[in-house]
Amino acid sequence: MLNFEDSNFIQDMSIFNDTKLAFADKTDAQLKKAFWMFKAIENPSLTSVGVSMLNFVVRNNFPFVDGIVKQTLFEQFCGGETREESMKVVKTLFKHRIGSIFDYSIEGKVDEETFDAFCKEIKDIVRFSVGNPAIPFVVFKPTAFGRIDLYEEVGKGAELTTSQKAEWERVVKRFDDVCKLCYESDKKVMVDAEETWMQGAADQLCEEMMEKYNKEKPIVWNTIQMYRTGRLEYMAEHLERAKEKGYFIGYKIVRGAYMEKERARAAEKGYPDPIQPNKEASDINYNAGIDFMMNNLDRVSAFFGTHNEKSTELIMDKMQAKGLEHDNPHVYFGQLYGMSDNISYYLADKGYNVAKYLPYGPVKDVVPYLTRRAQENTSVAGQTGRELGLIEKELKRRKQA
Repeated sequence: MLNFEDSNFIQDMSIFNDTKLAFADKTDAQLKKAFWMFKAIENPSLTSVGVSMLNFVVRNNFPFVDGIVKQTLFEQFCGGETREESMKVVKTLFKHRIGSIFDYSIEGKVDEETFDAFCKEIKDIVRFSVGNPAIPFVVFKPTAFGRIDLYEEVGKGAELTTSQKAEWERVVKRFDDVCKLCYESDKKVMVDAEETWMQGAADQLCEEMMEKYNKEKPIVWNTIQMYRTGRLEYMAEHLERAKEKGYFIGYKIVRGAYMEKERARAAEKGYPDPIQPNKEASDINYNAGIDFMMNNLDRVSAFFGTHNEKSTELIMDKMQAKGLEHDNPHVYFGQLYGMSDNISYYLADKGYNVAKYLPYGPVKDVVPYLTRRAQENTSVAGQTGRELGLIEKELKRRKQA
């Protein structure tokens, strides 16, 4: 295991080590706050207790929770409570050529009224961002438009009841309404990936939307989780279908975020584990996904969602080997807001297409997203340590300047 000094040494050898550039928009006070927050997240026990306490005070409507959350996790990982409030962050990022992807991060609500409201919000984001290069993509989760159990039933080909058929038709209409508006507005829309047991139906919907709206260029993009087995094969088969039907593909590839949940469910229900056996296998699969997309840019446009420096540099090397301009319109890089600024700011400074996922929403409604973000930072090996090392390095540099 690396100690703190080893970690700093590796960062110093990396091309992504310019902390002056990475934290150009952060004050000393903001960096110090971020340092202590990541320090707390680094401790799994403390994170677990903190998440439990936060969920408890939110459920019980404690009056002080908004202020505390907004000044800590929310400030680090979210743009604001509304699109308008978030525009301050959008403009700041775009000064450095970093785009923003508005992510309306309300989770855990499963009624038809909420699905309709969410669909309206996504369409409002499209209209809000038309013609603004600072907001290159719109994004939504499939379960923002329908129940996960319904996706599962559709995906496994179960016979639906009359009411389920009507419910699924409403899901399809929400998808189509958003994708059609994006097509008419010339705005790219990205559909996030979720749990494996619902992904088959979501993939099929994405393919239907691509066939309908990607005839000239990729408007609709799907997300592929490369920590899953079988995803590379899916992409290859989908490419053949796209060629036959004459449409373009947009893919965002990520490693994935539901490993523990996926393994537990597979063990409980007795089906094969759908996740790669270890991190090394996931990394190999991700790199294979990079190769697949870079070798098919005539038909496939790529958004590489990664906080991994090695993967990022590999993509840059492959672009150079193919003689591609840094701002090739078929290649994007992406990171989450509040994380890996050393990668995002470096890429943008060198002229690559890069965008940050920028969550927003009312503080209490965004808490499930924030607690998941904290837990993921705790579980991803090295991520929090890298953030801490970079922040400490920049504070030290400023002190000596």
